[in-house]
Amino acid sequence: MIERRPKTLLAMGVRVAERLVTGPVRERLVTVADVDPDLVAHDFADPRVAAALAEAEVLYTSWGCPPITAEVLAAAPRLRAVVHAAGSVKYHVTDACWQRGLLVSSAAAANAEPVAEFTLAAILFANKRVLEIARLYREHHVALDWDGRFPGFGNYRRTIGIVGASRIGRRVLELLRPFDVDVLIADPYLTEDLGVQHVELDELLARCDVVSLHAPLLPETRHLIDAARLARMRDGATLINTARGALVDQEALTAELVSARLFAVIDHTEPEVLPADSPLYDLPQVLLTPHIAGSLGGELARMADLALDELTRYARGLPFAHGVASETLARIA
Repeated sequence: MIERRPKTLLAMGVRVAERLVTGPVRERLVTVADVDPDLVAHDFADPRVAAALAEAEVLYTSWGCPPITAEVLAAAPRLRAVVHAAGSVKYHVTDACWQRGLLVSSAAAANAEPVAEFTLAAILFANKRVLEIARLYREHHVALDWDGRFPGFGNYRRTIGIVGASRIGRRVLELLRPFDVDVLIADPYLTEDLGVQHVELDELLARCDVVSLHAPLLPETRHLIDAARLARMRDGATLINTARGALVDQEALTAELVSARLFAVIDHTEPEVLPADSPLYDLPQVLLTPHIAGSLGGELARMADLALDELTRYARGLPFAHGVASETLARIA
């Protein structure tokens, strides 16, 4: 039973709030917290939010939350926690928040689920050559010699490489367990046994039929997959990127894809919206999607619910189940 309802202020983009705080989420929010669900702080300098900010004990945030700077904190003397109904907190939780000792939680675990589901579908479709066969069937209106065109295609005993033992990477490992595939993982920080073979990245690239990226974008991971590493991949292998476009040298990847040596499923590019003349739009061996693997539509409610669970724990005086620590930020998305 909730013994108190902490004063809470919504802080996110207005359109995000319109999609996130609806129906059961809205009803539950006003039960858990002392909050005006119609007041959304998308700009902390807005005079309309000043009184609420001054009284707020918790910020319930999501995409579009402005940075919580020292100036913002000065205007929020009672603020004690940030509950983020989305993934990364790096864009709004500043050093000043950690210096203040704020408690921070993230719904990254909820956002990981649709990304992992998307990745699993991409892996299974890639090995089955579903997109290529569908295209050829549509063009020729006849069943062709699929075994002749795609020797050995299918998922049985294929080797899948997971780059990054992140929350999403680990969830993909779990989803792959029922399938008759061999799985490798590469992560320089991994010290525990995840039940699959842990190898160096270069070895993984050379051995795998499908390579899926789940590493965070950090200065040291920019262009982690460069021309030399792409060259290590098997002919006909598939690269899946549901993480960040800058993990891959896009020019080098485009050259490999234009040559038709590799296949790719790309959900994130650099820039995020490619120029209209990019060949990636039309290459037949590329599935290009506009950053849709993460939470969208009805999946937003999963993040909102997890964040409400965290807000409920805070109201009951319990520690966050999905707390974020400042010392871990250097190695997470």
